[in-house]
Amino acid sequence: MAENPLEAFRLSLMQDALPVGLAMVERAQKGGIGKIAKAFNEFSEPWQALKNEGEPAAHTLRKELDKVMPGLGNPVVSVKVEVDSEQSEVQEILNQEPLMQCLKRIEADLDSLESLLEHSRENPSSKAD
Repeated sequence: MAENPLEAFRLSLMQDALPVGLAMVERAQKGGIGKIAKAFNEFSEPWQALKNEGEPAAHTLRKELDKVMPGLGNPVVSVKVEVDSEQSEVQEILNQEPLMQCLKRIEADLDSLESLLEHSRENPSSKAD
């Protein structure tokens, strides 16, 4: 369950109230108030039956809400993501080794270039290979 009360309320609306409401609207369009009342007479658990009946339409609506703003509709459960800091530190250390090798090669190349430049300054008439 979500830690934020407003988020918990939104999730409850999306999971429970939306499917029931859509099922009632569909029943009202097909047969008016009588068709809605019939659900309460023919099922032992009318709210659950209406929820199951309206779930396909609710799923479609939640998918459309996601197009407007990702995460607004589906998934209707909150997700908490945590990063394992030990794993990140180990990965960081492992990734530094190739970097250090590359930096050592660059340093060696710079030393060679500096040596060539000093040699050319000392002997301006001689050509470097």
